[in-house]
Amino acid sequence: MAKIKLGMMNCFAVKRWPEPEVWCKIIGEDFNLRYLQFSFDLLDPRTGSVSRDKICRRIVKATKKYRLHLTSAFTGLASYSFNLLLHPDLGMRMDALDWYEKAIKMGTLMGADGTGGHLGALSMQDFKDKNRKKYLMEFLTEALQHLSQVAKEAGQKFLLWEPMPLKREPPCTIEEAKQLHQMVNEGAAIPIQFCLDLGHQCAVGTTGKDRDTYEWLRQLAPYSPVIHIQQTDGKGDHHWPFTEEYNCQGIIEPEKVIQAINDSGAEEVILLFEIIHPFEAEEKLVLTEIKESVEFWKGYLS
Repeated sequence: MAKIKLGMMNCFAVKRWPEPEVWCKIIGEDFNLRYLQFSFDLLDPRTGSVSRDKICRRIVKATKKYRLHLTSAFTGLASYSFNLLLHPDLGMRMDALDWYEKAIKMGTLMGADGTGGHLGALSMQDFKDKNRKKYLMEFLTEALQHLSQVAKEAGQKFLLWEPMPLKREPPCTIEEAKQLHQMVNEGAAIPIQFCLDLGHQCAVGTTGKDRDTYEWLRQLAPYSPVIHIQQTDGKGDHHWPFTEEYNCQGIIEPEKVIQAINDSGAEEVILLFEIIHPFEAEEKLVLTEIKESVEFWKGYLS
């Protein structure tokens, strides 16, 4: 039986509660959680070193005060807007590599065990070109192996790769994920693992097991030390809360998630709430719905 823990991706704090002391207090005291994933939307890795280091010191102090363990530092909505390591232009890919190197360094400054996230998106033109796609995936593999060495030297334990709900943002099928996991780890300095998301099994053109959230867990949870949890209807990547209203519409059931993880043979997994409200949502509603979601899941993991 797997050891399953609950934690929080702090994307909910973006633009609302950017102060480390505030979001740490919300997670540690209001939600009573001990595990955390940091969103780079709250502090960009290319922030000037003086301001960056100051914020990182505040994060270290606040996480210690509220007894939070920083599992990882992760990409957010801002970086998701870019093609990153799969950009069609070499210069832009190298720029993305530099961004990730800085992200790893900043992750270490704030005390993260690992760094990762969305790695890249193929352009429509490259996605349709078999040779270009092969070349870019080889570049991505080499880039990740390089970043694993950077992360190892920075004292981190792993890198994280998030499978996305788009064919142009691999992997989006179970077999593709297995193949890429084996390929990138053959030359990796530290493990390159996944960060699965319960709402990403909705890529257009996928069918059967690739659309089955629980099958992804059964086959890949051992390679995903952290997993994003959200309520969703299986038709889109909604990031809904686990409230009574959305649980009636959604397909994610805690009992099935827990059973699938146990069936996978995974030893330990941290489930991270990644609940994303519209920016115009009232702050009291945001906190109330996330709190309800946390209590809902605690009822199955107490």
